[in-house]
Amino acid sequence: MSRLTLNKSALHREREQLKLYRHVLPSLELKRQQLNIELQKTKKALDERKQQAGELEVMIADQTPMLANREISLSGFVNVTDVITGEDNIAGVKLPNLAEMKFHLQDYSMLGKPHWFDLIFVKLQELSRAEIIVTIFEERVRRLERARLKVMQRINLFEKILIPETLQNIKRIQIVMADAERAAVVRSKLAKARH
Repeated sequence: MSRLTLNKSALHREREQLKLYRHVLPSLELKRQQLNIELQKTKKALDERKQQAGELEVMIADQTPMLANREISLSGFVNVTDVITGEDNIAGVKLPNLAEMKFHLQDYSMLGKPHWFDLIFVKLQELSRAEIIVTIFEERVRRLERARLKVMQRINLFEKILIPETLQNIKRIQIVMADAERAAVVRSKLAKARH
């Protein structure tokens, strides 16, 4: 930090800094509140998505007990080829969202596979979509937590370091200036007394 000069211009500069810090602090507090609210909503949505994915998995297992047959392999029949994400801007934080998902369905012989294969493909696509949505919501939570931490660090910087230091600097300058003014008055009285 640069050395503090103890004059009127430094006092003015420090007062302007203090005014700026006190002006910025409420907006940071508001941003922190917005991030906290959005984080709570996103965590709740993530829990719901995880629950939906789990329920879908159980439903698929219940509806298709034929998947227990180890002779029928489903690997490679449904592949996610492309996941296109968009971005939401919430309180200055860019959060991913699912825009589009593309699947590649492996060709198969209708006569060589059981009749329930089509149903399995649809269910596997639903399950893949649900799992990717869970992953996106986990990323949203990570970004929101990181942004909230940064805002909290900035708030602490202003509240605990910058504003107290500026107040202390103002006080020091005022004391030095008051001492200099008193010294000038004393000098002028002494000079007047000599005449």
